Amino acid sequence: MASTASPSREELHIPTALDNQPLFRGMKAEFRDTFAQSSQIQILSKGTILFLQDDPAEWFYLILSGWVKLFTETMDGDEAVIDMVSNGHMIGDSAILEDGVHSFGAAAVEPVTVIRLPSNLLKQAISEDHQTALAMLGSLSRHRKRQSREIESLTLQNASQRIGCFLLRLCHPEQSMPIELTLPYDKSLIAARLGMKSETFSRALNKLRKETSLAIKGSMVTVSDLEELSGYVCSACSNEFPCKDLHG
Repeated sequence: MASTASPSREELHIPTALDNQPLFRGMKAEFRDTFAQSSQIQILSKGTILFLQDDPAEWFYLILSGWVKLFTETMDGDEAVIDMVSNGHMIGDSAILEDGVHSFGAAAVEPVTVIRLPSNLLKQAISEDHQTALAMLGSLSRHRKRQSREIESLTLQNASQRIGCFLLRLCHPEQSMPIELTLPYDKSLIAARLGMKSETFSRALNKLRKETSLAIKGSMVTVSDLEELSGYVCSACSNEFPCKDLHG
């Protein structure tokens, strides 16, 4: 189920949220204002489908809070999780460059607040405003860079290192030790996001715990030595922590 917030609250929050996005920041004011007027804040319950693979791309979304699962279906009907995204991420915007259909599905894995924006207006803005077109190219470039990092991780890191890399994404180098983390969503989803079966994830997590000083209890993780964890993870990576791709 999706509910729409009252118009007065939308008008207060949507322009600010859009201004924080590189895609809208350099956009002509007339387009940015039209987006703000044509968009809606939606509060989605857990399990709500935003769109499915091969659906017409009528809308794209800016996530304000909560986690959204991006997924595809395999030929035998299984679900493959391709990403988990949260606040500040836009989803579905690239579909206007892909024959106007979504190449993946998106679903809320917890209560989520999003801004729903019209795809036809984005297509018009890209056609008529070169700054928007350049911003869109920049967004696609960052996405491609992130995908390349994901492929490198899957190719070069073992299962325990991939889990450690996931945990590093939740850490910041300026935090004082120990760092107390809460896993952002279910372990089964983390396993799927990292390309593992649940049993492989459990074994790899136990190995990570034995080979580092991590303390793990349920969904709580304590990182007592960030340098130790980053050394273990980044030994099989071309970058060192802190890496902007971890937080991008």
